[in-house]
Amino acid sequence: MKWHAFLALLLPCLVAGTAPAKDRPLPASPPSFDVTMTEASIAMPDGVHLAADIWRPKGKGAAGHFPVLLEYLPYRKTEARGERYALYAYFVRRGYVVARVDIRGTGNSEGKLIPYEYSDIENRDGDAVIAWLAKQTWSNGRVGMFGISWGGFNSIHMAMRRPPALKAIIAVDATDDLYQDDVHFMDGVMHVDDWEMNQDLRNAMPGAPEYRIDEQYFTDRFDQPPWGLTYKRQQRDGPFWDRTSLKTRYDSIQIPTFMIGGWYDGYRDSVPRVLEHLKAPVKGIVGAWNHTFPHEPYPKPGFESRHEMVRWFDQWLKGRNTGIMDEPRLAVYVRQWHPPGPYLETAPGAWRFEDGWPLADSQQRVLYPRADHALIDSSPGDAKLDLRYVPTSGVEAGGPVMWFGDVAPDQRPSDAFSLAFDSEPLATELEILGLPHALLQVSASAIQADWMVRLEDVAPDGTTTLVASAAQNGAHRDSAREPRALVPGERFPLEIEMHFTSWVFPQGHRLRFAVSNAQWPMLWPTPYAMITSLYLGAGGTQLVLPVMPAGRVRSAPEFQPIEADGEQLPGYGSLDLGTPSGYGEISSVERNPRTGDAKVVATNNSAERFPWGEEYNTDVITHQSNDEHPERTSVRGEYTTTIKLKDRTLRWESKVEWRSDRDNFYYQGNRRLLKDGVLIREKSWEDRIARDHQ
Repeated sequence: MKWHAFLALLLPCLVAGTAPAKDRPLPASPPSFDVTMTEASIAMPDGVHLAADIWRPKGKGAAGHFPVLLEYLPYRKTEARGERYALYAYFVRRGYVVARVDIRGTGNSEGKLIPYEYSDIENRDGDAVIAWLAKQTWSNGRVGMFGISWGGFNSIHMAMRRPPALKAIIAVDATDDLYQDDVHFMDGVMHVDDWEMNQDLRNAMPGAPEYRIDEQYFTDRFDQPPWGLTYKRQQRDGPFWDRTSLKTRYDSIQIPTFMIGGWYDGYRDSVPRVLEHLKAPVKGIVGAWNHTFPHEPYPKPGFESRHEMVRWFDQWLKGRNTGIMDEPRLAVYVRQWHPPGPYLETAPGAWRFEDGWPLADSQQRVLYPRADHALIDSSPGDAKLDLRYVPTSGVEAGGPVMWFGDVAPDQRPSDAFSLAFDSEPLATELEILGLPHALLQVSASAIQADWMVRLEDVAPDGTTTLVASAAQNGAHRDSAREPRALVPGERFPLEIEMHFTSWVFPQGHRLRFAVSNAQWPMLWPTPYAMITSLYLGAGGTQLVLPVMPAGRVRSAPEFQPIEADGEQLPGYGSLDLGTPSGYGEISSVERNPRTGDAKVVATNNSAERFPWGEEYNTDVITHQSNDEHPERTSVRGEYTTTIKLKDRTLRWESKVEWRSDRDNFYYQGNRRLLKDGVLIREKSWEDRIARDHQ
């Protein structure tokens, strides 16, 4: 048998995890190459070309064939070179080609802007991109996908499509459930996100560094309607969200999948779900960071996640047994108590391995609210507690970026407008790891109500830290696909699964369980004044905690410390980092007790330097509502992006307003482009969308 034929038979065995010397795992591929980058144009079947940056090994031995790692995004590859250089270079030095590809109609790619996130157009193009990468002379024919957020999402989505050359993925801060977890309807409740409004402006920009302004550009990008109009018409779960939701068909992924999440990120629930349901080889890590890569953590600590990614891709794309599959399937950072935020540099805690999910030795502990607002271990007497709906309460529950992540502020102001129940001080510390459940018995005096639940840690001095939370649209009590209006006064059960969490409650601290009906401005208020009721006692409300046994012993992962990135890409750099999250964060909260008006303003300013010029960005997001008239709620986003070039200055402006009355949501959007201060294009949109049980 010829050598090339023998290797062709051997490689699938190696990639399947049966590499030689399985009892002696090899270290991750060492840094052996320099880095070079070229641009490429990838033809799609319809003739449109997608723009790609190809980062390749350079130096002795670099003429060979390498696995290819793909990051596929609408986030403008050319401007992102400086930001991503340390990540891509880490892979390339260890024997990988990295391809960064702009999605159709974004960045430097041709074609009309895709109609919304994760469309069939984007996915079909992804098939063609993967096939092209596998056939290049520098490729060994094996492709992996990776990325954070959108890049993690479409790594999952492309794995579901099973293109032949795609052999393994890594998804960081991404979810398997588009409707419940993504930014459009959080936990099934209307949410208007800074990202949603700002991204429409970024989509309207041509590619750098030419920034070509012509009629084709206006047709394909500037004049295209905002994505947000599409999402807000899809207010219930169903086929629109199912198209790429892994949660409805876990068996569609048959390649190795590595899920990475953070306790302060909104997409962390996908890690335990994928571990539980995926039949393909799977690994999971959950640490303390927010919406960031673990090697660039906020808060700390992180770890050298690039090293673990190389181990993963070595295993599945090079047939190099790194031992990564001999380790337990899940690594978690178990959080110790810390004071509330909204900012936290380092989250205290410790790393631990777990065998997988669900945890075999997790124990359920049931706690019961009592009429005197105690939280006890036995069922109390029957009681009914009423709560007046305060639509503008709950600012503290969402953190600086206002979603189910972040480091939230002290919860006491939100608790003041909630039904709150406290345990006795703990005699010993208590650890939880999992998804706490709230089993409520409730009623409302209106036909639409939402419920929010929070699990909190109350320190002896009263400081109150958010541990876990979630929301539930009351109309979705039976089904998010077929919502039903409430019957005023009718009692019904409502089960709310809180988001994935870990926490160690110290001795002497109390557990607090809080129930409310508003979490504004994170969640859009329901339009009716009302009283809601919580029923206690036999068959009444319960809190179910996933408690870990005391004294259990588990091994800990030996993660490498984060490597300092020395070399930077010349000409790229930050002039102003803006907020820690990169999005608009709360800068002021104003209330008028006489009128009931409330206003929350979030802002951000950032600036970057590129070889061809400078870019300046401003965000101002203004949320307004009224406690007596919650139907009169609005959010207004005002955004600018200014590009200063040698020969001209271009400025894109966007003003977006969503507002509501009792029956409808209303949209007004205006987009402008100015050259050297002179308006050269303007486009506006208006729409009315009926409220569908929101």
